[in-house]
Amino acid sequence: MALNVICADAFEYNNERFADIQMLRYRLNGFENLSARQKALIYYLSEASLWGRDITTDQQGRYNIPIRKLLEQVYVNLSEKESDEARHFITYMKQIWFGNGIYHHYSKDKFTPEFSEKWLRAQVKKIKVEISKKELDTLCRVIFDPTLLAKGVNLAADADVVLTSAHNFYGDGVTQKDAEDFYAKMKASRQGSDLPMFGLNSTLIKEKGQLKEDVWKMGGKYGNAIAKIVENLKKASEYAENDKQKEVILKLIKYFETGNLDDFDAYSIAWVGSLDGMVDFICGFIETYGDPLSMKGTYEGIVQYKDMEATKRTQTISSNAQWFEDHSPVDPRFRKPQVKGITATVINSAMLAGDSYPSTPIGINLPNSDWIRAKHGSKSVTISNITDAYNKAAHGNGFSEEFVIDAETRALMEKYGDDCDYLHTDLHECLGHASGQLLSGTDPDALKNYSSTNEETRADLFALYYLADPKLIELGLLPDEEAYKAAYYSQMNNGLMTQLVRIKPGNNIEEAHMRNRALIANWCFEKGRKDNVMELVKKDGKTFLRINDYKALRGLFAELLAEIQRVKSEGDFEACRNLVETYGVKVNPELHKEILERYAKLNLAPYKGFINPVMTPVFGSDGRITDVKVDYTETYDHQMLRYSSQYAAQ
Repeated sequence: MALNVICADAFEYNNERFADIQMLRYRLNGFENLSARQKALIYYLSEASLWGRDITTDQQGRYNIPIRKLLEQVYVNLSEKESDEARHFITYMKQIWFGNGIYHHYSKDKFTPEFSEKWLRAQVKKIKVEISKKELDTLCRVIFDPTLLAKGVNLAADADVVLTSAHNFYGDGVTQKDAEDFYAKMKASRQGSDLPMFGLNSTLIKEKGQLKEDVWKMGGKYGNAIAKIVENLKKASEYAENDKQKEVILKLIKYFETGNLDDFDAYSIAWVGSLDGMVDFICGFIETYGDPLSMKGTYEGIVQYKDMEATKRTQTISSNAQWFEDHSPVDPRFRKPQVKGITATVINSAMLAGDSYPSTPIGINLPNSDWIRAKHGSKSVTISNITDAYNKAAHGNGFSEEFVIDAETRALMEKYGDDCDYLHTDLHECLGHASGQLLSGTDPDALKNYSSTNEETRADLFALYYLADPKLIELGLLPDEEAYKAAYYSQMNNGLMTQLVRIKPGNNIEEAHMRNRALIANWCFEKGRKDNVMELVKKDGKTFLRINDYKALRGLFAELLAEIQRVKSEGDFEACRNLVETYGVKVNPELHKEILERYAKLNLAPYKGFINPVMTPVFGSDGRITDVKVDYTETYDHQMLRYSSQYAAQ
């Protein structure tokens, strides 16, 4: 085995822990077997991705970067680290790194500093930080006043979600109505259905009373960082595995240069059709969860290479995509008559960046444009080395013993759980997001601030419905007709109870994926109550979920999927809001209190994130990369400080 790769049995997945975060490492399985050209391509794509870090941080709050810079100066000059104030400060610093700003990456609540403003000001004075009194006063107000810019993303039903969110996607004074009217006019100004995702790559600002877009591009907003991204993409293009892959990179460069969303669509179409290489990547303004209107794309980057053995599973799914679409329990009007271009791959992540770092997804389906999906298809990935790290790090942590009702159910989940988890992700990303169609004339943005929750609910339900289908056994994807029960129990248990460990007492559910899981679980629980499909029971004073009729539960998933797809296909905003607010938001305070107390005894962190490997290129006499060495020993704080220095774009 190559010296630059740690042996699997010696690899330490768990790393440091702070606040509610457990840091992990992920291993680049099989990286040593890639060619020098492929390694070089991965290296430069990774460099390109990492240069967008400050974009992500700035997008999530206009004070995030100056606060981070100030606190990092204090951190590196901290002479004593054992006092309570110092320890609380260090935790706060690590939270800011993890959240790419002062808001929690999941709840979007502002972090609460447990050190004092007096202590911070004394440290700033002690190390003679060059900062004006006015700027320091402003930053201290933002840090220490819990009522000022309190919510990164506010999705409350009765709020102006633009004005009351502290994200940096909209300028001062821009309201929700301003944004909705502005983009409605933009859509109306262009005819046809092949429209770009308006607003995806810009800050909507108001100048002299007039709304305008400050576009993220070279020469525009975030121009310095984007110039560095482009510089490294150009270097990456020299190592492309084939002409199609090089074309994809060059089209992305053009989009970053122009900021034109038609160029982004041209890139997306080329990217969907680029299938032959071992290496692939995502880089740009992609997911819209950070915008309460689900329009603005947060910067993210993932560099990846194929896991060829595991990809056989996803290729089986994608090659049968039309069968799954034709047999979906939704109204035939909402099904795609011809499924196009669905490809699915299992990959190893080589580098995480932007909004995919340190917290990262385990599966991705892109592009998000509905018309491109319909005409050109989509690409899905399941990230095997990330999922593997989660699984290995969680082994034997006591969670199942505390929250699963009995030994029989635990044995079922132990036997089938990992396989079902992989398959659920595959079905969710590969087919769920890619399924269905909008009716002619339906606005893709009709569901507004409920769009993300509806989409995640739709994809989850699609996966859940098919996990119990005999077709999966026929295709050799599941071993027998009992396996799906592991996924059903896990899904319902999480949606009804265990995901509540991520919610503070007294709070509602606000994150889109959590709302999705709660919506599914609570709707099915209520609808199945009369037939005793499932129940919450007490054992030794603790609440547990018991599922009495798994087949009936599948029928409920089908019924809800049909309605969720109708809501999207018809753009039924009121029905969508009703579903989310009724089933996906509220928390039972008594059950919540019990779950938190039980979870606290396990001494586990509810959130996980990753430290990236360090890549060091080896150059030959001709100046070209001949190898890339991988090191897994960099500490979390060293990596974060290095990124702040090495990839500073502002």
